[in-house]
Amino acid sequence: MNKELISFVIPCYNSELSIASVVDEIIAEIDKAPKYDYEIILVNDGSSDGTWDTINKLQHNNKRIATVDLTRNFGQASAQMAGFNMVRGDYVFSLDDDGQMPIESIVTLVDKLKEGYDVVFGRYEDVKQAWYRNIGSIINSKMMEWLVGKPKELYMSSFWVARRVVVKEIIKYQGPYPYVGGLLLRVSRNMTSVSVKERERLYGKSNYTFGKLIHLWMNGFTAFSIVPLRIASGIGIVSAMIGFVYGIISVIRKIINPDILLGYSSLIVVILLIGGVIMILLGMLGEYMGRIYLNINQAPQYVIRSAIDERKTINEGHGMFGDD
Repeated sequence: MNKELISFVIPCYNSELSIASVVDEIIAEIDKAPKYDYEIILVNDGSSDGTWDTINKLQHNNKRIATVDLTRNFGQASAQMAGFNMVRGDYVFSLDDDGQMPIESIVTLVDKLKEGYDVVFGRYEDVKQAWYRNIGSIINSKMMEWLVGKPKELYMSSFWVARRVVVKEIIKYQGPYPYVGGLLLRVSRNMTSVSVKERERLYGKSNYTFGKLIHLWMNGFTAFSIVPLRIASGIGIVSAMIGFVYGIISVIRKIINPDILLGYSSLIVVILLIGGVIMILLGMLGEYMGRIYLNINQAPQYVIRSAIDERKTINEGHGMFGDD
């Protein structure tokens, strides 16, 4: 029987205790669905523990697994892009390495995709993560609606499956700051979600700090929209109008009452307000210019130290992108 190939891309960071369980569960789940074959790409994103040794052992025992070792920690999105450049499957899954994702739902998501969608996300009804990540997820969702036109009814998560044509398109982005959600929306809006149940982490706690969330937002702000620059222009215009009106009011008050003293406190408040606004806007412009500079100088999206790829699938003929 001619099987359809599913590619699983898993960025790995300090997950030596959990990644083997995640891989074993994927294999067990695919074994229940005889119409599908699988391949797994494990990307070590500069882990400081024994993750690289662990995933190499997995690869040694299973030639459907490929491993990639990045020279340093480039971030989850860059690690995903490194894995996406190696996939050969008809369908491509994005997974985390912590065991929280409901792997038992992968076939459900693929079946939903085959109804005619380009991307299907897992929708978590009961999210098991830190409070600041819940807030961050809400902010990120609103930001994507505002900046890149995400439909309000669309739920996006890090557990998703896409058609091969979608992934082939997003890997054309070569900039050093990939924002996968924005890249997906740039390719297609034909997306939906399926309700799934998130699980507890197998070990430890999340490596996604509040600082990394800020970095993610900045990628979204600067990589896919000029809306922040337009907002900056609007703030500048409003500030100038406030200053102009305040100046007129001050002159009129002085004409009406020549004895009135000019307010030192109000002057300081105005200076601090205008100065603060200017500094914020200069910082925003500097962020855009800095990222343009890094793109011009071809800062790498990721750098591969080594890779082990001896993949074999039941179906021969699945080629790398460009070999179709």
